[in-house]
Amino acid sequence: MATLYRLLTAEDDSAFCHKVSDALAKGWVLHGSPTFAWDQNANAMRCAQAVTKDIAAAYDPAMKLGAQ
Repeated sequence: MATLYRLLTAEDDSAFCHKVSDALAKGWVLHGSPTFAWDQNANAMRCAQAVTKDIAAAYDPAMKLGAQ
């Protein structure tokens, strides 16, 4: 059994909320609070949310985490 970790990032808009909601619907669990930072180069607010998921398989660095 392995615990997987992902850090979801995107601009602060509804697409980010959908990205997190999609991960939750696929069994990922929120890990900590979201983080926000101003991206001066893009002139936009950026968001990040960590998520984790326990799986029955052994961890393999070649895994596509979003497909788990």
